[in-house]
Amino acid sequence: MNVHNMNNEKPENQDSYKSLLLLDEISKGEPLSQRDLSKKLNIALGLVNSYIKNLVSRGYITIKAIPSKRYAYYLTPKGFTEKTRLTYHHLQNYTNLYMNARRDFHKLFNELYIHGVRKVVFAGFDEVAEIAYLSLQEVDIELKGIVDDDREGKKFFKSVVLPFNEIKRLEYNTVIITTFFKKDLVYQKLLGNMVPGEKIHTIYNVDIDVQKAEQKRSI
Repeated sequence: MNVHNMNNEKPENQDSYKSLLLLDEISKGEPLSQRDLSKKLNIALGLVNSYIKNLVSRGYITIKAIPSKRYAYYLTPKGFTEKTRLTYHHLQNYTNLYMNARRDFHKLFNELYIHGVRKVVFAGFDEVAEIAYLSLQEVDIELKGIVDDDREGKKFFKSVVLPFNEIKRLEYNTVIITTFFKKDLVYQKLLGNMVPGEKIHTIYNVDIDVQKAEQKRSI
């Protein structure tokens, strides 16, 4: 896996980022338990519990009982306001990362071309994917598809977004992680769908715990 060095997040930014992920997922309106959130966001169940308690105490989410002695979580109006604030905050914090993405993708695609890569698949669909696509037009490498469970069926330029489990149908030399906020989750999903680690490239750092999971998987 080709990883370019980027600035590490400070602990307080990581906390607010995970809070944003939780608020964003809860805002979709699905009845989600803590275990559901843990699986969707790749955050340890104990940490999800801690963040949920904090968000409840601040009045950002409410808890409702659902069948089978489970609980679901919903955003309050105050929670929607906080989600907007955190989104703006993180876009501000990562402005330089997005500005540098075009340069780093250009460098990555040129390196891949030199090493014989001619067909790639994008994994993750957000603003980063659009920047990657623009950079891809500058080299003779073909985009064979894009995968993202959350955006399945959406149109991405000339491609239709497929779920991760459909990646086996695509013909490619390399998979490019094209999201920043969910890069670790996307990496894990690629590994879970039998994409070899050496075929996965990203311009961002991947969480060390995810890399350890890959190492255990290969033993």
